[in-house]
Amino acid sequence: MELTPQQVFSRLAEAQIIDVRETPELLDGMIAGARHIPLSTIPENTAALDPKRPVILGCRSGSRSASAADYVAAAGFDAHTMTGGMLEWTAERLPTVLPQRP
Repeated sequence: MELTPQQVFSRLAEAQIIDVRETPELLDGMIAGARHIPLSTIPENTAALDPKRPVILGCRSGSRSASAADYVAAAGFDAHTMTGGMLEWTAERLPTVLPQRP
């Protein structure tokens, strides 16, 4: 199921937000509270997700997160993708943060 950035923003407290972009792309800003799990590592990281909470996946424009959402949904999670990705999120002037250094 696709959610608009505004719908995602309204669900921040209840959902797990997963950013599937590559590490360098995070410097463009992330959704506060999002976890970074690059698309290529989604299969080995689904066990770390809470099956009781919805999962919303985001990327730069929406195509990589759609692939990730399909995989996560097939693994039994309530998975969604954000339409337009971070490009649309920032175009709507929703808040972003820079990633924390490990």
